[in-house]
Amino acid sequence: MAAVQKTSGGNNAYHNFHNDFLHIQDPNERRRLALAEIDKAPFGWYHVRACIVAGIGFFTDSYDIFAVSLLNVMLGIVYYPKTGTLPTSSDNAIKLATSAGTVVGQLTFGYLADHVGRKKMYGLELIIIIFATLGQALSSGSPSVNVVGLIIFWRVLLGVGIGGDYPLSSIITSEFATTKWRGAMMGAVFAMQGIGQLVCAFVMLFLTLGFREALSASSGPSNCTGYCAVSVDKMWRTLIGFGGVPACIALYYRLTIPETPRYTFDVGRDVEKAADDVKAYMSGKPEGHPDDVTRIQARDAAQEQLAIPKASWKDFCTHYAKPKNGLLLLGTAGSWFVLDVAFYGLSLNNAVILQTIGYSTKGVSSTYQYMYNTAIGNLIIVLAGAVPGYWVSVATLDTLGRKTIQMGGFIILTILFIVMGFAYNHLSSNGLLAIYVLAQFFFNFGPNMTTFIVPGEVFPTRYRSTSHGISAASGKIGSIIGQGAISTLRTRGATKDNANPWMDHVLEIYALFMLLGVGTTCFIPETKRKTLEELSGEDQPAPLAVVEGSAASNDKVTVDSS
Repeated sequence: MAAVQKTSGGNNAYHNFHNDFLHIQDPNERRRLALAEIDKAPFGWYHVRACIVAGIGFFTDSYDIFAVSLLNVMLGIVYYPKTGTLPTSSDNAIKLATSAGTVVGQLTFGYLADHVGRKKMYGLELIIIIFATLGQALSSGSPSVNVVGLIIFWRVLLGVGIGGDYPLSSIITSEFATTKWRGAMMGAVFAMQGIGQLVCAFVMLFLTLGFREALSASSGPSNCTGYCAVSVDKMWRTLIGFGGVPACIALYYRLTIPETPRYTFDVGRDVEKAADDVKAYMSGKPEGHPDDVTRIQARDAAQEQLAIPKASWKDFCTHYAKPKNGLLLLGTAGSWFVLDVAFYGLSLNNAVILQTIGYSTKGVSSTYQYMYNTAIGNLIIVLAGAVPGYWVSVATLDTLGRKTIQMGGFIILTILFIVMGFAYNHLSSNGLLAIYVLAQFFFNFGPNMTTFIVPGEVFPTRYRSTSHGISAASGKIGSIIGQGAISTLRTRGATKDNANPWMDHVLEIYALFMLLGVGTTCFIPETKRKTLEELSGEDQPAPLAVVEGSAASNDKVTVDSS
């Protein structure tokens, strides 16, 4: 058998487990030992660093998504000085542009991470995010090009990068994590969304305080001209541009990670090319050119001894044609879809919530007061249930379990939306505020967290990223439907005295989707404290050395590919 060479990559955040067992020639035994090393490793600073590198991506994603509502406020002030607000169509288009791009990114990067490898794709999504953020921050209108159109273009591209981060960060964290605390590690990565929203709100607040003098000179958004408009223009560019800073910090670590051991063993099986790529890199060449004979021998030897199915369109269809596997994908994709329909709809009540807590933008005396109330109001909304919900999930995912948290969350959210919907016209502002905070908490200590984690655990290595991308894209399609179709029903039959006469019915529709989530959750298994091989049905094979007569026969050691 040809000697197996080192695989490339490895840094302080991601250890290269594959190379630790390089001296063992049998690929099955090396696979077993390497994966056991990962699965049984005690939790330490190595895992913390890995979570931070992956989490910074979600910090950036969340920051950019959360910033869009603040961006639209400032674009309205700068580019529509007569009204001080963006037209409704432009406002909706900018908000939905990111979601549209995200769907493309989730499906594309999900497929490519399985097809060409996690290592080759990880970091590319951050490059797209950085590039789109810079382009967005430098956008400006002209007589022939409307600034709204430019912002939409850059936000679609930004969405592609954000979408790519979902499957990549999830599966890479999952495949490097220790079994005992895998849920907490993946949860901590996703919980960085809350930190990203929080930091975005703080940046907005600090910018508002920094330009206080210029903003105070204007009596309101519709009268913000001259020095005031220039100040607001600087504010939105700074707010957007800052979102690219964390991505730049994390880029090096993402570009230098090793390929995950599971992908190297189960999908890649080509270790010779990786070794020559390392040599080429150190000598300043773009790529390595290993000896073809040695490369083929090593790959053939691995394929003869390890019979995990190879990824193909036919195998994909065969795999998901089995009811157990098809229903599992339905469970993850369906749960994420019904969740996001209502998750983004909860923000429909933000205006009422801000008025209740005393930070409404109505009746303000200056542009400064308008921007200050917007910043503080958004800060309070983030802290009111969302951030605590994320971190309670992180603390309990590996004890309560993913399915328990998701099922409980959907049940409680169904009840909360039923109360909000059927009693909407009878609830006091304080009552609505209380339900709002509870809903925020149980979204994040519930299905918003688990729908991200479970798809990164339950699918086989060869389709793990693709399946996660399909699940995530289903969720984002749900959010587009929730925002673009269902939420707009609230204005049906609107009058001068009642702008949202159908708000109660919209909330009742969201309650129905939460109830559907209870049903889709039944299709997913409990994943806590189980290895990825147990969950996907690809249990680690026994070494060939212990298989009687294996040296004399050409029998392959097979694994259950169900």
